[in-house]
Amino acid sequence: MARRKVVVTDYNFPDLECERAAALECGADFFAFQSRNSSEVAEAVAGASVAAVQFATFGSEAAEAMSPNATVIRYGVGYDNIDIAAASDRNIAVGYVPDYCVSEVAEHTAAASLSLLRKLPGMDSSVRNGEWTAVSSGRGIKPFSECLFGFLGFGNIGRAVYERLKPFGFKFLVADPIYADSESESGYDTADKGRLFRECDAISIHAPLNSKTSGIVCTETLSTMKPNAVVVNASRGGIVVEADLAAALKSGKIGGAALDVFREEPLSANSPLRDAPNLLLSPHAAWYSDSAIGRLQSLVADDIRRALTGLPPRCRIV
Repeated sequence: MARRKVVVTDYNFPDLECERAAALECGADFFAFQSRNSSEVAEAVAGASVAAVQFATFGSEAAEAMSPNATVIRYGVGYDNIDIAAASDRNIAVGYVPDYCVSEVAEHTAAASLSLLRKLPGMDSSVRNGEWTAVSSGRGIKPFSECLFGFLGFGNIGRAVYERLKPFGFKFLVADPIYADSESESGYDTADKGRLFRECDAISIHAPLNSKTSGIVCTETLSTMKPNAVVVNASRGGIVVEADLAAALKSGKIGGAALDVFREEPLSANSPLRDAPNLLLSPHAAWYSDSAIGRLQSLVADDIRRALTGLPPRCRIV
């Protein structure tokens, strides 16, 4: 009987020794690729029993190419690059790793939010331009105790950001259908997205990318925000209409933004975001710490072992 096949379709880690060891100890062959598109992914996973996918698109063609009853594991928190319906139709189990970087993303988000609310990017630019004007460069700053901090989505990462920001004295508002009723005894209130955009001084996005959230940060919602309000997105790039956000920043409609995720990654050279003021950009790095890489690869390796021994993924989607 032919040996089973484990494939990593794409990766940006220093090595794959952890995953390779998991495959080999279960008697499977191991292959690694740097697939750039869905066609290359389909070619890479042909006949595979297990596939681990990082950023590449796993589409219906890839699902058709895998062995019966195969398993796909997504390196990361989101899974919008996986065609879940196609995998389900082919009886392919899909798992992901939603808990490997909760602290890292929460700390990145909190740091960006605090920096924007204190207008540090603009102050830094003003000093570098030879200015020394605290009042004009800081106009619009509120003490944190007078700020309403909002969450669009309030899962594990959103709640971790909330816990980190509570000591600063913010008031909090949550827009998430799971939290439809007020939970003010926990330190936050709930609202619909309309109120969130109208009333909050800062909005942190922690929602999945789907038909309801795609493009939700756009001219329509940005136009309702306070002039000094800020938006932070370390969730999924497709939630923000980037041209609309750039226009709002350039016109001074909102006070600032921080983006760690983008519709196209790497960020294109002609993106309107590149010359937008009061904008912090990072290269999809909110998840990163030296510990997080090892944690992620170890959890994926465990799921490879589980798949090869007949068990479902630790965090199964379908």
